[in-house]
Amino acid sequence: MSAPVTARIAEGVASIPAAHWDACAGGTDPFVSHAFLSALERSGSATAETGWQPLPIVIEGPCGTPAAIAPTYAKSHSQGEYVFDHAWADAWERAGGRYYPKLQVAVPFTPVPGPRLLLRDAALAPALIAGIEAVTDQHRLSSAHVTFVEEAQLPLFERAGWLIRAGTQFHWHNDGYARFDDFLAALSSRKRKAIRKERERALEGLTIRHLSGNEITEAHWDAFWTFYQDTGARKWGRPYLTRPFFSMLGEAMGDKLLLMLAERDGRPIAGALNLIGGDALYGRYWGCTEDVPFLHFELCYYQAIEAAIARALPRVEAGAQGEHKLARGYVPVTTWSAHYLPDPNFRRAVAEYLERERAAVAHEQEFLGELTPFKRGG
Repeated sequence: MSAPVTARIAEGVASIPAAHWDACAGGTDPFVSHAFLSALERSGSATAETGWQPLPIVIEGPCGTPAAIAPTYAKSHSQGEYVFDHAWADAWERAGGRYYPKLQVAVPFTPVPGPRLLLRDAALAPALIAGIEAVTDQHRLSSAHVTFVEEAQLPLFERAGWLIRAGTQFHWHNDGYARFDDFLAALSSRKRKAIRKERERALEGLTIRHLSGNEITEAHWDAFWTFYQDTGARKWGRPYLTRPFFSMLGEAMGDKLLLMLAERDGRPIAGALNLIGGDALYGRYWGCTEDVPFLHFELCYYQAIEAAIARALPRVEAGAQGEHKLARGYVPVTTWSAHYLPDPNFRRAVAEYLERERAAVAHEQEFLGELTPFKRGG
């Protein structure tokens, strides 16, 4: 008989040595790296005070080093998740329950699909899921949520009986293009002309710079922080990320960053920050101080496509939502989350809702797939 497996709760990401964490996380996805998650924590962006108390759940191997980790947070609200459960919270509290705090296995403020069970020993996946359930049960929490989990890990949660939720994002796929014009050639004539006109208008009088690694200075981060604050204030009321986060990110993983700046007469007026993964370019943050028609599309979508082609990356993931991405060559893909609800009545109600929602998402994606700008047939 195999020895019982014990999971423990660590005191934050920073309490675990980076080498031990990254041995579980692997090197493909920059968002689950120790550098990214500890920067969120150390910068004051993801903390108990902001409603994201880091509580990584860890299973240790025979040598006493982590063999499996779930990047887990105790959440006192549902902000910064991009998988919306406000209606669930309202229903549970109207029924006399307490929805918060809840457990969230996620990358804070980051709607990017990826591994949520970080496994140096893949055989420990069921035990790690059981550990998440045990923490939820022992602390009498309403629920646990694993958001933007990669599709490869979804069966692990299905076998454990978790509820599965579907969503939609828009990703660009690299069909072996050697240059941007090759991508345009795959589009219908009307869409191809529209993109060229958008790019001409967006770039008029501007210079675009791509910066990475040591090329990104604190002055660049200051400029980008101004852009990010403007976007954050309009979208969420206040920015999720602090100014120190960007400096920490640049110091710890600058070679994984691609900062695109639009300059007018040498002065930055807009910027978009991307992270470079092993198989994708991830567009994350954007902002501007000057309203230029189509500049958002240029910096966040077209420049990202050019950068992915130059790096031979298979795809660009440009963030959550945005049907306007369809006309720019980004196609609908399904994203997934998994949910553990201990109360059987609550679980039953949510399960019925999710069954209807998944059917609606599939129907919508089928419709959206017909609206892509690519040539038909051939």
